[in-house]
Amino acid sequence: MTTETSQTLDRGLRVLKLLAETDHGLTVTELSRRLGVNRTVVYRLIATLEQHSLVRRDAGGRARVGIGVLGLGRQVHPLVRDAALPALRALAEELGATAHLTVVDGTDALAIAVVEPSWTDYHVAYRTGFRHPLERGAAGRAILTRRCKDIDNEDGFVATHGELEAGASGAAAPLPAACGIEGSVGVVMLSDTVPPEVGPRVVRAAREVAEALR
Repeated sequence: MTTETSQTLDRGLRVLKLLAETDHGLTVTELSRRLGVNRTVVYRLIATLEQHSLVRRDAGGRARVGIGVLGLGRQVHPLVRDAALPALRALAEELGATAHLTVVDGTDALAIAVVEPSWTDYHVAYRTGFRHPLERGAAGRAILTRRCKDIDNEDGFVATHGELEAGASGAAAPLPAACGIEGSVGVVMLSDTVPPEVGPRVVRAAREVAEALR
């Protein structure tokens, strides 16, 4: 910690991150051990976060992320979308395909930014807010592949055909883990197969979006 930072705020943010990484919550004792601080400090942190609905405790005393984080999350999407648009626009124009940024929303893949090419006679209609199960479509599959860390053994992208729309193919690459957002960048096109140049291009676009988010 430097003199310009707040140790208490840092610990509170670490609590939120730890809780976000588990589905079953954590006890005060577990948090105390992971943070390396005494239980009294953790109790104060939890109580403060509870006042802002960022943390809740169940009947068994396990702390979980509270519903208040949803309000913060809704404000994040527009910022992420604006940062990603230049890279998506370049991707769409270069490939003549609909480009999109997709993030995880529960068990779904949610498109939060979409750019359609300006010069094509026809292209796939793909709208902001479109969602589908993570297990279907290139965008969701790319995210799941990153979770499994199998992407390092592949070409860096996932290609699919006809999983979301008949006659349409898609290719997507996961956002680098270092950017802190679980998502993917990809394109959708009316084609039986994904041309060979598309995969490497979406990988580069995913890196460009990640850079813009830093």
